[in-house]
Amino acid sequence: MTVEELKSLIASGAIDTVLVAAPDKCGRFVGKRYTGTDFVESALGHGSHGCNYLMAVDINMDPQDGFKLVSWDQGFGDFAMTPDLSTLRALPWQPGAALVICDLNQEDGSPVAEAPRNVLRRAITALAEAGCEAFFASELEMFVYHTDYPTAFKSGYRDLKPVSDYRIDYHIMQPLREEDLFRRIRNELSAAGIPIENTKGEWGIGQHEVNMKYAPPLEMADRHILFKQGCKEIAQQTGRSLTFMAKPFAGEAGNSCHIHVSLFRDGKNAFWDAGKGGGSLLFRQFLGGLIKYCRELCYFFAPTINSYKRFEKWSWAPTRQAWSYDNRTVAFRVVGKGQSFRIENRTPGGDANPYMAYSAMLAAGLAGIRENLDCGDVYKGNAYVDDTLAEMPHTLRGAVALLRESALAKEFFGADVMEHHAHTGSLEADAFDRAVTDWERQRYFEQI
Repeated sequence: MTVEELKSLIASGAIDTVLVAAPDKCGRFVGKRYTGTDFVESALGHGSHGCNYLMAVDINMDPQDGFKLVSWDQGFGDFAMTPDLSTLRALPWQPGAALVICDLNQEDGSPVAEAPRNVLRRAITALAEAGCEAFFASELEMFVYHTDYPTAFKSGYRDLKPVSDYRIDYHIMQPLREEDLFRRIRNELSAAGIPIENTKGEWGIGQHEVNMKYAPPLEMADRHILFKQGCKEIAQQTGRSLTFMAKPFAGEAGNSCHIHVSLFRDGKNAFWDAGKGGGSLLFRQFLGGLIKYCRELCYFFAPTINSYKRFEKWSWAPTRQAWSYDNRTVAFRVVGKGQSFRIENRTPGGDANPYMAYSAMLAAGLAGIRENLDCGDVYKGNAYVDDTLAEMPHTLRGAVALLRESALAKEFFGADVMEHHAHTGSLEADAFDRAVTDWERQRYFEQI
């Protein structure tokens, strides 16, 4: 949607609300709803503002201490929210509403270095300096329940009824029960500029997968978080809820966010060597960087306490680092041929912030190119049972420690940016350590 098209729709009354939103540390939108006329008269030319505590709150919007960027001691002033007008779009599931995605800037106009969208912008610049452009695609899974969000909240998210009665991976019949939801997701998100390729039942009970068409990294990351928001809102409109959390329930599959990446030069897939009919030197270097640096950058693929409960044997989530062709036990699965030849990073869960995850993949891959790394021989076998392979970190706290020790993270992201996000993870781990869980009461209340 162009600015002139938006103005025309507002003048005709077809659009009366414009959402002005920016991605936060958790990979979700925060912002404001403007009347259409006020957006045109003020925010369109001058942007909007939001309290800078948005970069220092946890997922429950509670301000946290210990950040250099913003704090109570600094008074929690404002950030500028600068609209990226290339992201203007109507939201079909919110009749009369449009959305524009914003960058977070300081009041002097300089980018907030720690803001995820700005982090990814710098990573894209680094990639361009290496003579490449990237294409990404997020492949997200979700569990869907016959309970709307307010009811699920009141129950403490317990005793939720999945929308399927048994495992429906690739099934055609039972997913028809939810076709009213997934037809809307396919059609309405596609109409919002998020092309959906297909939907399918997944392995978990009540689990579904949606595949989005690939795009340049910033556009794909924007699509990713709008996709998650749109799915939740459409689900609520149909009386359901759905979750992207990495491991909603023990004993069940987790939600992945497989991230596909390929590099292009001069319009051609630079990962593909047509003469060899396989991976190019650049592919081997980039993949070598992913393998070398995956552990120390794992926080950006797995940013919550819950993330690490997904890394479980026989669960379809990877537990060890290796690469292979079309092998779902490894962290990096290589698929496709020719222009579609790409690396699938199976490490991230549905809770990953796409801006940070994509940036981490570019950081690792570019380091692999710079250091002339090699990915080694293709792995054959079952990586779940191979103790010779390096494991993923087992906990959020362990991943944060590895990030803080990472010379690459300090160099690529900047020490202050790295520490801002590492501190976020550390505070989340502290919060979990203070929590008293159902597991503890069930285990100790009577018997200790």
